[in-house]
Amino acid sequence: MPVKRWLFSDEDDDETPGVSVPAATSAEPEPAPTKIAAPAPIEIELPPEPLVLSVSQLNAAIQGTLQAEFSSISVSGEISEISRPHSGHVYFTLKDDSAQVRAILWRTSAQRLKFELEEGQQVICRGDIDVYPPRGTYQLVVKQIEPQGIGALQLAFRQLQLRLAAEGLFNPARKRQLPRFPRRIGFVTSPSGAAIHDFVQVIRRRFKGVQLLVIPAKVQGQGAAAEIVRGIQLANRLRPSLDVLVVGRGGGSIEDLWCFNEEPVVRAIFASRVPVVSAVGHEIDVTLADLVADVRALTPTEAAERVVPSATELREQLNVVARRMKTSLATQLISARRHLQLLASRRVLTHPLDRIHERARRLDELSSNMDQAIRRKVKRQRDSLLATAARLESLSPLQVLTRGYSVTQRSDGSVVRDAAQLSIGETLTTRLLRGEVVSKVERIPEATE
Repeated sequence: MPVKRWLFSDEDDDETPGVSVPAATSAEPEPAPTKIAAPAPIEIELPPEPLVLSVSQLNAAIQGTLQAEFSSISVSGEISEISRPHSGHVYFTLKDDSAQVRAILWRTSAQRLKFELEEGQQVICRGDIDVYPPRGTYQLVVKQIEPQGIGALQLAFRQLQLRLAAEGLFNPARKRQLPRFPRRIGFVTSPSGAAIHDFVQVIRRRFKGVQLLVIPAKVQGQGAAAEIVRGIQLANRLRPSLDVLVVGRGGGSIEDLWCFNEEPVVRAIFASRVPVVSAVGHEIDVTLADLVADVRALTPTEAAERVVPSATELREQLNVVARRMKTSLATQLISARRHLQLLASRRVLTHPLDRIHERARRLDELSSNMDQAIRRKVKRQRDSLLATAARLESLSPLQVLTRGYSVTQRSDGSVVRDAAQLSIGETLTTRLLRGEVVSKVERIPEATE
């Protein structure tokens, strides 16, 4: 701060302060001194002493300035370098083409996000600028994030839809057919809403023989998703079991219908053992509950029309079927009568024994032909056998014996063909036509040419 000083004359007396001026030197008598009035005090401003701050004081001063000047600001940029520690806070960098700033999303704010933060997302962050004194860096404390170019709920819808579709929750192959004539129907909805009123009216008008169970649940606002999940789980535990379960409500904004887009509700519908009909909102409203359900109805009224058949339509269909059956039976009766008359006119029915006698004669002929064929076959076989036996007999060595020849064999059974094979004293066996002769070699004459 500037320091002020006052400047006064060299002498002070009881009179008005002033400055004495000496007289000039001369021979003349010295005149009395003249008093000159002193000027007013002069104010002189000296330069201030330099202010010295500590680092903590500097950071605190900067923090106070930034918090005062940059409160509740909106910043757009691209998300990068996302970090999610176990504390639940989310740290990331918000950047554009030429600059970046660190940002933090506290756990309580992160839990309120409807969509998942991803690398490369263009977002608009709303929050305050704060300084982190230990490092002397500033950061954006984010309180709210919205995707740029699309609403937060729409982005959350798309992200969850893609993730659940990859798991197969929306696969058409797993969807079940509704029973044709359900007896017990459950409806998870608000018991005071217009949806259940419309549903009951249509059910009563179309098919009265149905038991309807309303399972109360909030269908909008905080805690609605949890109540819908509990209602679906309760419906699956009921005994006797339900044939069909309807989950829905009347129309509304995307915020009103958001509980039907929450993951717990979608998974509860997917896990339901009872076929589920989704009846959420109006025709233009599409939720993830509609995509995972076995059947989607555009409105609760249409859900009632799809769940139960119309008794009036059934009676008309039965009448049509009855008329068709009557006409068909009459036609079949006429056709059967004509066919019977045709059969009755055939010879096999007018003279049934003629066919039997004809078959008997044919059987006798076949029997006679078979006997003759067998006899001829036996005769041919006998003649062939006799001829073969005669040929074998003519070739038999024993046949030679009938003409006076004999066969002489040695003791080992070999046939004697040359006298040189024999030795004196050897025993021989000679086979005749009738009987055998045993002889002993006493002499072997020499062979002559």
